[in-house]
Amino acid sequence: MSVAPMMDWTDKHCRYLHRLLSQHTLLYTEMVTTGALIHGDVARHLRFEAEEHPVALQLGGSEPADLAQSARLGEQWGYDEINLNCGCPSERVQRGAFGACLMNEAGLVADCVKAMVDVVQVPVTVKHRIGIDKIESYDFVRDFVGTVADAGCEVFIVHARNAWLKGLSPKENREIPPLRYEIVAQLKRDFPALTIAVNGGVKTDEVVRQQLDQVDGVMVGREAYHNPWWLASWDALYYQDESRELTREAVEEQMVLYMEREAREHGTHWYAIARHMLGLRNGLAGARRWRQVWSDHRLKTLPPHEVMKLARTKPAEALAA
Repeated sequence: MSVAPMMDWTDKHCRYLHRLLSQHTLLYTEMVTTGALIHGDVARHLRFEAEEHPVALQLGGSEPADLAQSARLGEQWGYDEINLNCGCPSERVQRGAFGACLMNEAGLVADCVKAMVDVVQVPVTVKHRIGIDKIESYDFVRDFVGTVADAGCEVFIVHARNAWLKGLSPKENREIPPLRYEIVAQLKRDFPALTIAVNGGVKTDEVVRQQLDQVDGVMVGREAYHNPWWLASWDALYYQDESRELTREAVEEQMVLYMEREAREHGTHWYAIARHMLGLRNGLAGARRWRQVWSDHRLKTLPPHEVMKLARTKPAEALAA
């Protein structure tokens, strides 16, 4: 199991929450461009907590030398995997000549992968789509995987939709092109020695189990973010690890301790962290009010443990207080 890299969402604070919920699930950073690492603040982009392991760094780029330099930085900072983004369809990413448009250039992707494999010891993996635009031929994605695998990539995370490079927003690209899980299953049959994981539209354990009958792994995106408590069952269900008994309250308390530590050590305000846990009580009585308290900008001046107290009180008690 893994949680997908999601821009503006899977930052270090989000990953810390997800690791509290599952000890074994592989977590991914947001996509970090090679330019941001080579010309920007490396620590800001790569800092993470030791508790987050196993954690993978996703890179965006298309210059083999730049990717090699960035992959080396990722390994030096302690990431367990370097992943190349060949699936993002946004126009901004296309202007940088990377993301999903790279599927049109399997040879270049192979060069990028080889450049990274040559300089790091950790696995180099690729996340991609099953096709781009109107190309729906299985041969296209099969040849892409075969070419990139020859360069040393052994793990492919496959979003089971085409990426439409023109005419659809990134959000529409996650919803409008039809899911074709059978394409991913065929890749596993044709490349049995490779590790093939599926991504796209996975929202229930039933779908996870169906996919694990056919491929090696399942990556969950937005459902993991909006309903993070789902992760709390994954260690027992998919890793045969029933060693921990979690409660939402205990996770919230651990997040408050983390907020206090982040404020103390890095000046991070709790409000920037709390946004990632707003789905923690989804489906429970009082969840709406709990979310409202943790997202109330008027409470920013309070320390997080006081906000937690308010979130846990009944409305009448809170008014009295």
